[in-house]
Amino acid sequence: MRQFWNRNIDFRGRLVRGVLGGISLIAGIILADHTLWWCLALVAFGLFAMFEAVRGWCLVRACGIRTKL
Repeated sequence: MRQFWNRNIDFRGRLVRGVLGGISLIAGIILADHTLWWCLALVAFGLFAMFEAVRGWCLVRACGIRTKL
């Protein structure tokens, strides 16, 4: 289980996840007045992407799927 949580993305992947997380958080906050479900989904995705960026870890890669970034 320890190998599952090891860092598996480089600086470029962390940067992409951080930017996507930030954009998702902003979009979720903007949509808070219109639809609650989209807001919650975007905020959850944004927070998870920010977690991946800070940790240097990608869930998809940890499951064994190779990604380009």
